[in-house]
Amino acid sequence: MNTIQKKIWLLVAIVVFIMAGIWVTLTYYNQKMQDQYNEILQRYLRMNEVSASSQQLVTSLNNYLQAPSSSKLANLETDRHELIVAQEQITNLRNNGNHFTLTNYLNLIDSLVNASDRSVRFLNAKNNEESLNDFADATRLSTYISEMTLTLMDTELKTYDQFYRGMIKQSVELKKLGIWMIALITLLLLLFTYWFSLSITRPIHKLTQAARELSRGRFDMQIEVAANDEISFLAKTFDRMRININNLISEIQHKAQLESELQTNKLLLQESQLRSLQSQINPHFLFNTLDTLAKKAYLEGSEETSDLLASVARLLRYNLKRLDRPVTLYEEVKVLREYIAIQQTRFTERLRFAEDIDDSCLFVKIPGLTLQPMIENAVIHAVEPLEDGGTIRFRIIDGGESVIVEIEDEGMGMTQERIAQILEEREADQQDGHSTGIGFSNVVRRLRLFYNREDVIAIESTEGRGTKVTLKLLKDREAGDYVEAVNR
Repeated sequence: MNTIQKKIWLLVAIVVFIMAGIWVTLTYYNQKMQDQYNEILQRYLRMNEVSASSQQLVTSLNNYLQAPSSSKLANLETDRHELIVAQEQITNLRNNGNHFTLTNYLNLIDSLVNASDRSVRFLNAKNNEESLNDFADATRLSTYISEMTLTLMDTELKTYDQFYRGMIKQSVELKKLGIWMIALITLLLLLFTYWFSLSITRPIHKLTQAARELSRGRFDMQIEVAANDEISFLAKTFDRMRININNLISEIQHKAQLESELQTNKLLLQESQLRSLQSQINPHFLFNTLDTLAKKAYLEGSEETSDLLASVARLLRYNLKRLDRPVTLYEEVKVLREYIAIQQTRFTERLRFAEDIDDSCLFVKIPGLTLQPMIENAVIHAVEPLEDGGTIRFRIIDGGESVIVEIEDEGMGMTQERIAQILEEREADQQDGHSTGIGFSNVVRRLRLFYNREDVIAIESTEGRGTKVTLKLLKDREAGDYVEAVNR
């Protein structure tokens, strides 16, 4: 670590060294001038070598992508190595005039190497589209490198322009060289002192700004200090503290969200249980009474009335089950048929029910009292209001990893606002006319809770043309998760 104390000693040493070396520099002026020319020439050659190597790398990559072979891959690796070697040589060319530009230049080279590597990896993984995308990036980066090479050369010319003019003038006025050198060194020392002070004050300013933002509650801003001293260590420690506080806040918010969802689920369960309890008025008495009436009707020869009473008893017994226990699709279809039999007795020919059921799908688990309320909703809104009644189509289809349940009617349909209310669970459940007291939004909420996903239900409807409700039930869903969730 370069401590601030070391930096101060370095500044003093540089000042002493420069003042002591002024006259030595004048003695070897001509030789150093020649060395400068050679060095500058080497800088240009190295920059040009990087530009040529980048273009050669893109060419080799193109050849390999068009017809992959071991020889072309070897050529690609050779060009890649040459570009990296040229990059390492360019690193030594950094100075105050080209520091920012050269850093971007080196980053472009790294990006080009990475893009070529990714392109080869995606090609080997048979991902041709991503491979071509990375090749396009590599081509674009190579063009940028060529353009920035010219920019760097222009920067070099501007950097050393004043130096050239000074050397020509000093050759003519060698006697005045000492004075000019002292003035130049003084200026450089001032600039270096300014840069040195900025290397200390700039990180402190960034750290102060970061502390001000943290005091305002902004914990998402990363603290970066480009230094390697005590201030940098302090900034890294400060940034770790920011991350810990931000993680703690996120954890608290996440726990609050989970607590809110848990509370919502508990309220939903309590609401469903309450509605179920409201209908359980001495259920054994009702069952026994209905069974007695069914037997009496049978003995009196009213077999249709007897079947109707038996269906009502079975439907009532099923509706009084606990809502937090999953059932099979077979049980839901069975009680649905009982309900349809009762409604067809009520509406006679006005209610037409068509079913298409794949028996291999009836093993799937589903929340209790799901299908009957949805069919009942179709009867109330699509059959009962119409003079000629209507047709309800019910289908169970094998969809591979899931079972598709479709309920379609020919009623008046729903508006898009009404559909949004149901899917967003914002509707007030309409219980009038429902045998279960369970509305559409309650069914939607229980389905989403059971399968832990939002896309379990879809509604398609056009006003005046009917409504279609589609359920997507996963076959491999573990039913125990639902019971555990609603009981927590």
